[in-house]
Amino acid sequence: MSTTANGNDSKKFKGDIRGPGVPSRVIHIRKLPTDISEAEVISLGLPFGDVTNLLMLKAKNQAFLEMNSEEAAQNMVGYYSTLVPIIRHHPVYIQFSNHKELKTDNSPNQERAQAALRALTSSHVDGVVVAPSTVLRVVVENLIYPVTLDALCQIFSKFGTVLRIIVFTKNSQFQALLQYAEGASAQSAKLSLDGQNIYNGCCTLRISFSKLTSLNVKYNNEKSRDFTRPDLPSGDSQPTMEHPGMSAFTPGIISAGPYGGAAHGFPPAFTLQPTMSSHYPGLVPGMPGGLAALSLPGASRLGFPHISAGVSVLLVSNLNPERVTPHCLFILFGVYGDVMRVKILFNKKENALVQMSDCTQAQLAMSHLSGQQLHGKPLRITPSKHTSVQLPREGHEDQGLTKDYSNSPLHRFKKPGSKNYSNIFPPSATLHLSNIPPSVVEDDLKMLFSTSGAMVKAFKFFQKDHKMALIQMGSVEEAIESLIEFHNHDLGENHHLRVSFSKSSI
Repeated sequence: MSTTANGNDSKKFKGDIRGPGVPSRVIHIRKLPTDISEAEVISLGLPFGDVTNLLMLKAKNQAFLEMNSEEAAQNMVGYYSTLVPIIRHHPVYIQFSNHKELKTDNSPNQERAQAALRALTSSHVDGVVVAPSTVLRVVVENLIYPVTLDALCQIFSKFGTVLRIIVFTKNSQFQALLQYAEGASAQSAKLSLDGQNIYNGCCTLRISFSKLTSLNVKYNNEKSRDFTRPDLPSGDSQPTMEHPGMSAFTPGIISAGPYGGAAHGFPPAFTLQPTMSSHYPGLVPGMPGGLAALSLPGASRLGFPHISAGVSVLLVSNLNPERVTPHCLFILFGVYGDVMRVKILFNKKENALVQMSDCTQAQLAMSHLSGQQLHGKPLRITPSKHTSVQLPREGHEDQGLTKDYSNSPLHRFKKPGSKNYSNIFPPSATLHLSNIPPSVVEDDLKMLFSTSGAMVKAFKFFQKDHKMALIQMGSVEEAIESLIEFHNHDLGENHHLRVSFSKSSI
């Protein structure tokens, strides 16, 4: 088969043979609803990177989406392999295509697809510049069932890191102001959620950009929350912000979300876990339109996490038993939360239990790391039935397979207000290095990272701060293994290297 998918005659186009596993920039999407729109298909890809082309095969209930990079496509396929998107009660299947690029023609169908692509991606590109603000004003219309601050957090956290949120009632309407870490997240959330129903047929979200550039939160309670400051007092649960500009807002730049006609709801009896105690601001980034599957029959829901309340232990399987260690899992999962304990199973060493400090961090680690390659094998991650990882009884040695890290100095999120909260990104080939001493030069770091046998493709110090740098490895898998090996590496002069995944490339 040709490596180019051609849209010249989409009726004759056969689609892909089932099940290709070779990564490609082109994604094959199957079992789409018959009334699917171009915007809905594009929105599946937007959280993972720029969408560069689209081929709709509506007669076959299929589509092909071309991402701007293979890495973006891998992140997308990896994510949806663990959380199957549900569109209007239809599970949608996503896999790599056999094609390496898309070529489309000028037929009316393809012109419509290209117009949707231009409309949606132009608002997505460089969202920090395009988005008027990182703060969204949210009005909930037709409020039949109560909506809480926690519910809004879980919905909006799908699109990026929520830093602060305030809820209040004004002009007899339930409203919220919500601040993201980045304008692109605000843009993406507005694009996908404006006009959506939280519950079937009611509680409709109306979203616009706020004129405010930041929110000032004094208390953490059911009316306001600052996720970067878990140390704030609970106060008296009164609204904590009086801004003269609160009532002012700019009209939304996109008139309707891509799911305008669809109701994604969940039963009112479904209860949400409170995130008050959570030290991490965001849940699962990148689940567009809130298409996470819900285990209750006949319902899909808007942006809610896949892990049930209180589950902080993950079962990690398909590990390489020859190479995996508790320390390696501690460092990798520690990018997304504070790891308390790790146990590699004694009789089944390709499986391990990883206990995070709370269920929010467990969800975050699962959504980012599922499907990623570690030691040559894709990780499989599911919530565990265990509520905690048991330490071996005294006098019972388990060959060092169980480790307690609850007092580790390497936890990234124990400091209230740490900037690590807003610097969490999916695994990528480019790593962010920090805490570099003045005496260490570019060649030192390139040599260090190549000692493991990995390829260093590029390196760049930050112009204004030589304590930080970006280093690009040969692949995402090499970057993951380099992070595990060199995070906290002693560079001398009492400097231990800090390594994390970067959203930038060199």
